[in-house]
Amino acid sequence: MYPEEARGQEWPHNYQSVANQSPLDMSHSYSVNTIQSLRDYIISEDLLAGQRLDGRMSNVRRFFCLFVTFDFLFISLMWLICVMLNGENIVDALKKQIVHYNVHTSLFDLVFIAFGRFLLLLFFYAILYINHWTVISISTALSCALLTAKVFMFDWPKSSQPIFEVLLVLASFILSWGEAWFLDFKVIPQEVHANRYLITATESERAPLIRSYVQGLPSMYSESVGNFYSPMVTPEGSLHAEEDECNIRPCRFTHEQEENYRHLAAVTLQLTWDLFQKTDWKLERQHNLDCVYVRKDPKSGSIFKLETEINIPPRYLLDELYCGIGNLSNWTSSVKESYKVQAIDEHTDITYQISEDGAGGLVSSRDFVNLRHWANINDTYVMACVKCDHPRLPPNKKYIRAENGVGGYIFEAISNEESKCRFIWIINPNLNIKMPKFILDKEITKMMLGFAQDLKTHIHNARRND
Repeated sequence: MYPEEARGQEWPHNYQSVANQSPLDMSHSYSVNTIQSLRDYIISEDLLAGQRLDGRMSNVRRFFCLFVTFDFLFISLMWLICVMLNGENIVDALKKQIVHYNVHTSLFDLVFIAFGRFLLLLFFYAILYINHWTVISISTALSCALLTAKVFMFDWPKSSQPIFEVLLVLASFILSWGEAWFLDFKVIPQEVHANRYLITATESERAPLIRSYVQGLPSMYSESVGNFYSPMVTPEGSLHAEEDECNIRPCRFTHEQEENYRHLAAVTLQLTWDLFQKTDWKLERQHNLDCVYVRKDPKSGSIFKLETEINIPPRYLLDELYCGIGNLSNWTSSVKESYKVQAIDEHTDITYQISEDGAGGLVSSRDFVNLRHWANINDTYVMACVKCDHPRLPPNKKYIRAENGVGGYIFEAISNEESKCRFIWIINPNLNIKMPKFILDKEITKMMLGFAQDLKTHIHNARRND
């Protein structure tokens, strides 16, 4: 009925704002706004342009510096053209304009003003990397004052090329104001926005986990095993020797785009871990050892959790569900198609799934685009999942696009049971369907219990055939 990664009640529709903040505690607003924002900023040019990664200059500031350089070179070239049009020998003309400079007949001071702007702005905004409009306002004000004075002092009647010289003055005036506008309305706001995005993602009660994960520092959750120690993707004896691939050609992401996917993955992992640690889950339905719990959240709606035990070590089950994504539709009745679209790194990828019809045909097939990320926290494997966008997988008319909220799988070792693990599955999706809530909740619970039985049967058959 629903895809592997998640299918639950409803994920908030205001999924679009800033990119970083348990969906479900940390004062509800923190986590919900975090994931909502992150999704949009993955594809936001403003965020990518404003980020300063690895101490490098942001893209939007780099463009500003190029614009300042263009200002100086353009004014210099235009002044040179004005000089050449007088028909004099170039050496004599340059001497007359520079060596024998006269404020009434020479426009070389416009080049000098442009050069002064060039030095001043690059020194403060490229070298000192200040983030305030004071210097650009001084630069523009002085340029305009000097240009205005030049208009009154220049002997226009004696000019041989008045049109080009007027254009030179106007170009210098327009470019100086263009620099002020671009810095004040583009550079500063985008960099502040991107910096706020990064700070918001890490400043919380759980900040050490996310910050440690992103920056590679020791984690409060994994001091005994190092920072999110992760096993090999395909450990010896795993059920899958190779990952399944889809026929969709991967995109070439920029470095900034990949970093945003990784950051979204880190935040999703944090929120999934928070959900796992919650103690206010209420039992909804039980079948033998398979239990489905529900947790109500004022913003996310109903969040479902499946708990059961499976006869397989945790890391092998992780390998089965992460690396064997393309094999999912072969052994569970709830998935029609499933495959990996693109790997971000060895712990993070983007997947695509199509669910089977459910609820006796009341729920038609949905398709899902998910960002997945796995790690080891305190000897517990966590595979987190959340909806994302991929350029080659836009919504289509054949299937209704559903959206996964924060969720995923947790594989926890059972004491003194090396060949068994506790399997937890948390789901929280928006299926984009109008259906009575009690019917939808009942179908989700039924689907989760069915998935647990399918998984146990598959693992049993796979290990028996090995």
